[in-house]
Amino acid sequence: MTDNSNPDRRAFLAGATAAAFMIVKPQLVRGAQANSAVRVGLLGCGGRGTADATSIAINGPARIVALADLFEDRLVTAKKHFDEVAAKQRYAAVAASQMFQGPRAAEQILNSAEVDAVVIATPPYFHPRHLAAAVAAGKHVYCEKPVGVDVPGALRAIESGKRAEGRLSLDVGFQIRKAPPFVELVRRIHAGALGEIVCGEAHYYCPFLAMPDYPKASPAELRLRHWLYDRVLSGDIIVEQNIHVVDICNWVLQAHPVKAIGAGGRQGRTESPGDNWSHFDVVFYYPNGVHVSFSSCQFGKAPFDASESFFGTRGSSQSPYSGSLQIAGDEPWTWGGSDKPGTHPSGQFSVTGNFSDNLAQADAQKHADFIQSIVTGKFHNQAALGAESALSAMLGRTAAYTGKEATWDELLRSNETWDAGLDLDKL
Repeated sequence: MTDNSNPDRRAFLAGATAAAFMIVKPQLVRGAQANSAVRVGLLGCGGRGTADATSIAINGPARIVALADLFEDRLVTAKKHFDEVAAKQRYAAVAASQMFQGPRAAEQILNSAEVDAVVIATPPYFHPRHLAAAVAAGKHVYCEKPVGVDVPGALRAIESGKRAEGRLSLDVGFQIRKAPPFVELVRRIHAGALGEIVCGEAHYYCPFLAMPDYPKASPAELRLRHWLYDRVLSGDIIVEQNIHVVDICNWVLQAHPVKAIGAGGRQGRTESPGDNWSHFDVVFYYPNGVHVSFSSCQFGKAPFDASESFFGTRGSSQSPYSGSLQIAGDEPWTWGGSDKPGTHPSGQFSVTGNFSDNLAQADAQKHADFIQSIVTGKFHNQAALGAESALSAMLGRTAAYTGKEATWDELLRSNETWDAGLDLDKL
């Protein structure tokens, strides 16, 4: 079984510490009493950002005090929703002075003295700059995955993590690492339940993600509203969406892949907007000769299905989002209740990332832990691990795009910066 003795991974993570545990008085964390709610701003008021911020408010203690987005309609919808959340919590509605719209919205919300922490749920293309600005402004950050769409962006996220070290919490949205069934599964694997892991299989199958039409939008505005279809704004499906299963593979194997070979293309979604691929097929090679066969799709009307399986000398594991999560072999184990039929029999995909079954508690636990890290001063710093998973997905993307073997060392030397060519001031 692969472990953290891997020198390549130690070298990558060196200087990019995964966690900080300096305890300070809560009053020094936020300038408030320990029993008051953390004041949270939401930057990017789409579906996933709204889901993150709602869960943070509910599982806090936290309250949503500021909203920011490029588009006014998103702000109006978000304010209505969060005012309802606030009313249930007996908090005041979001003040008009804390509503920020337009190309300067990110700067304005990050400079607000009313905000202690910010949720970054903008298109991934903007994550590195928004993350850096949030840390520079002294805000605790919950940044949705991925931390960047290109290698320089991922490395910039690591630098932001270094600047946050010991003084701010910086979480990255890999909530599955907090889902109790997955936590217990990985604990058992790391304890030797599978023996020596030889190989693995992972997949992320998703139907085409339909989005609303905006007939009056300019081409630039439509790109931003439909960023999930845009390769540069999203990082393509392997980096933006499939990264979750890549992250789980890294977690289980306690390493990142050292090389990859791959293929893929746009067949099946060539008439859809944007330029994202429809599917990827990649073999990731991890240390100690472990290889993982990965496949994904995001087109058509097939049922949603995501899972990982690992095969070792003492047993095998499977970890679907919905269905039987278990270990077979010398130490058989099944997560209680996960062998029952899932609540999404049609394989329905949740665009916001909200799932039941094996992921039912993932968001709640992840978001509660983020707020508690701020309140207690036991700050999280997940920038390096977030970048590691983003770079792992980029490794597979590079292999598929080029049709050639791609190595980790070659990837890290890349200085190619993806440019969306957008001028937000001209929207």
